[in-house]
Order: sequence, then structure tokens, then C-alpha cells
Amino acid sequence: MIEIPNYKTLNIIHIVCDYNGTIAKDGMVHPEVKVLFKTLAQSYTLHVITADTFGSVAAQLADSPVTIKVLSGSDHTQEKADFIDKLGAESCAALGNGNNDAAMLQTATLGIAIFGEEGCAKDTLIASDIVCKDVTDALSLFLHPKRLIATLRK
Repeated sequence: MIEIPNYKTLNIIHIVCDYNGTIAKDGMVHPEVKVLFKTLAQSYTLHVITADTFGSVAAQLADSPVTIKVLSGSDHTQEKADFIDKLGAESCAALGNGNNDAAMLQTATLGIAIFGEEGCAKDTLIASDIVCKDVTDALSLFLHPKRLIATLRK
């Protein structure tokens, strides 16, 4: 539990990450992400949600302690938001960068937009609580919660 003065108390159980553009580039997971996932899995349940555009998510995350959700519907934006609702939005943090991540970030109790090498869609930026320059900085927030407090307190 993270008490953020004059903001809210975060009781995050689930960290949900978009795949391409967020934790992966061109279907390849950033190596630092795999290391961070192993550490974060000791305290959080980790999920990766993706359309799996490159068909690489299962192989790339085979040794990682994550649950993979491959999107199957025609409305990925809604499907991502519904996934957060099903987990319990009040216990979820979500990370993403694309237009289809905006509703997911807005639904989660904590939405983090990633402004990585692919950039970040305007609607996702607006829907977020925090913006990070890359995914490793974003995931590290959960290992150093005082960073969350410093950023979000009012």
C-alpha cells in the first residue's frame, strides 16, 4: 500500500503492460524489462496484453513471470479496458503508449504513459497519471515507491 498525500492510497496488486511500443520494440522485449519483471514478480502479479503483431510475445516472455493476454476482438481499446476491470481496476497499474492504451490507463487506478522510441499517442498521454521517458523508469517506480509519492502528491 502506498499512501500519497492529498492524492490517494494505492493498493496495487496487478501491473498490466502493453507489449509493442511499451515493453518491446519491433516485437523484441527490452532486456532490462525481463530483469525488472523477475524482481517485481516478488511483490506484484504481472500481465502483458497485446495484439501480438509480430507473433513474438510467447517466445520473448517464455522465461518471464508474467501472464500473457493476446487480444482477440476487433476493439482492442475496449478489450484492454475490460481486462483491467476484470482484474479489479482499483488494484491495477497500467503502462502503455498507443491510442488503444488510453482507456486502459484511464480505467486503472494508476496509468503510466511511456514516451519511448515509438512516441506516445496524445489521448494516452492525457489519460495517464504519470508519463515516463522509458519503460524501465516506469517499472522502477514500483521498486522505489517514494518516487510515486514525489510525483503524485499534491
